[in-house]
Amino acid sequence: MSRLIVNGGNPLNGSIRANGAKNSILPILAATIINGGENIIHNCPDLKDVHSAIAILRHLGCRVEYSGGTIVVDSASMDRWDIPDDLMREMRSSVIFLGPILARCGKARMTYPGGCELGPRPIDLHLDALSKLGVHIQEEGGEITCECGPLQGRQINLSLPSVGATENIMLCATACQGTTRIVNAAREPEIWDLQQFLQKAGAQVQGAGQHDITIQGGVPTRQPTEHSVIPDRIESATYLCACAAAGGEICVQQTIPAHFAAVTELLAESGCQIQVGGQEVRLRAPGRLHSVRPVRTMPYPGFPTDAQSPLMATLCLARGTTMFSENIFESRYRHCAELCRMGADIRVEGRVALVTGVDHLTGASVKATDLRGGAAMVVAALAAQGASEITQIDHIDRGYDHIERAFAALGADIKRQA
Repeated sequence: MSRLIVNGGNPLNGSIRANGAKNSILPILAATIINGGENIIHNCPDLKDVHSAIAILRHLGCRVEYSGGTIVVDSASMDRWDIPDDLMREMRSSVIFLGPILARCGKARMTYPGGCELGPRPIDLHLDALSKLGVHIQEEGGEITCECGPLQGRQINLSLPSVGATENIMLCATACQGTTRIVNAAREPEIWDLQQFLQKAGAQVQGAGQHDITIQGGVPTRQPTEHSVIPDRIESATYLCACAAAGGEICVQQTIPAHFAAVTELLAESGCQIQVGGQEVRLRAPGRLHSVRPVRTMPYPGFPTDAQSPLMATLCLARGTTMFSENIFESRYRHCAELCRMGADIRVEGRVALVTGVDHLTGASVKATDLRGGAAMVVAALAAQGASEITQIDHIDRGYDHIERAFAALGADIKRQA
């Protein structure tokens, strides 16, 4: 298994471009099933999860080509409606294929998804919403089998603004008769990007970014459909957190600063100098960070749960104590024990973590507990004194496009070893 070797203590300097958003490309790849033709997707990151999604599309019978950051999917040849267990287990977001398979085939079969272990991520919201649209669902032995006749649009009231459920409803509703309205929909930028793709494909979808989204079903789709994925806000935030921890000055380019303003606001509060202009954010680290107001993860536009781990690694070096409250996932503090191996002072009780800053972190052998926890290990290792070894980096590869190359370009001493 590959590992990262990081010799910490080097400040980061220079400019880096944000890649396409992981949480945007995955539902868009699933959406390519719907139009039954050619789809051309640009600004695609080279991620493990992207390759997992491509494997699912190929299993379903689609023709897929991936070259130079562009993915071409021709779904005209799709001839299957099932996803085997081994492919479902590769990523948690694989359930996003359920809605579009139903829209295209009228039936679907899959097992429960895998990916990072962040505690329960019930798909009950997905299944309940799809059943209201007319899908008959059977669950047995860890397998989900769905069948439907003509689907009927209706109002779906989500008990919480689930990103995955919102996306699945949007995708399935394109095949419904009449209008579907999602109330309490997720407002994340990736929802807006999915809407942009669907509109280019001919679907009538409105309201993404607001609490209510409406989908007029039964509208003929267009092909080919061409789209460019938005920049990754979490990757952008991770680069800034790393610079704040390690020191130096970097500029993240070709990004959308408004999408991660909740993170840059806290970095500014910690003492960093932040300059925002157009499609870039520049950060200059202070001599010593200081603690910030309580960090509470919330649905967008609140502080993103995916940025909690990298920011926590940064604030391990801040003067004072910062409270983190994780309100999205139950098991998202598994990285804390690894940070403590490097000398961090973190106390966890339930969904709350108290981080008291230390003078320095020390290099150690640690593991990536999940995708964003792995990013936190990299942030901490870049700032630590001495060498660190990070194992289980397949988690990191799920969401960061060759993270070692990105930080090496900014002056870090970081290498991947087989």
